[in-house]
Amino acid sequence: MNIERRSLLKGMALGGLASVTVTGSGLSLANSVLGSPSGKVLPTLALVSTAVADSAFVQGINASSVARQVSVQRCEGNLDFILALQQRLGSGQPQRIIGLLDDASAALVLDQARSAGARLQWLGQHHSDARTSRHQLLSAEAANGCALQLGLQLNACGAGFSLSEQRLLAQPAFQASARARDPRSAEQWAATLGYNLAQLARGTLGEAPLASPRATPLSGHFVSFSIEA
Repeated sequence: MNIERRSLLKGMALGGLASVTVTGSGLSLANSVLGSPSGKVLPTLALVSTAVADSAFVQGINASSVARQVSVQRCEGNLDFILALQQRLGSGQPQRIIGLLDDASAALVLDQARSAGARLQWLGQHHSDARTSRHQLLSAEAANGCALQLGLQLNACGAGFSLSEQRLLAQPAFQASARARDPRSAEQWAATLGYNLAQLARGTLGEAPLASPRATPLSGHFVSFSIEA
């Protein structure tokens, strides 16, 4: 990861888009899983870029125990999309928004969430190709264990990866890496990420189904997030 992209993630996390201060203008930390008084899982909107729409990320979401409460939508980035997102965030209804987007689209969504006073569970920056994946992650208490689960499953299935998690509370950082042993696992990171970001609605993480190998695995730079509004 080059200096510019590392600075982007750090700026998104610490410069206001994921502000650790509990103010009306910043994304505060989500220290508990969002849920209704009855214990029902609240609706979740999953935003995906065009490249992600048919990827293992969506496979992982669909395999989760809360799949019926998750609506998957492409992030268009146009005015209609922005206005609809503003309306959703301003509705006053408890909800979650997760996603895997390109840098520009993610910055747009997180800025809208910040303006609405949403709370951050998870923020990650990812680079992947057909051989390996790299992950720079930030997590609040509500997403505790998500990075560990990602590292454990990638190692178990033979994926090549490097992972570094910074926790936004006074907790030790987490790092893990492994050499690739099975080229068929190139997209497992996306499946595991989609599965567990969806599962955060229940507060239970687990092992995602193995991603179906594709002729062209998901590759490029992406930003993942989980926010509560």
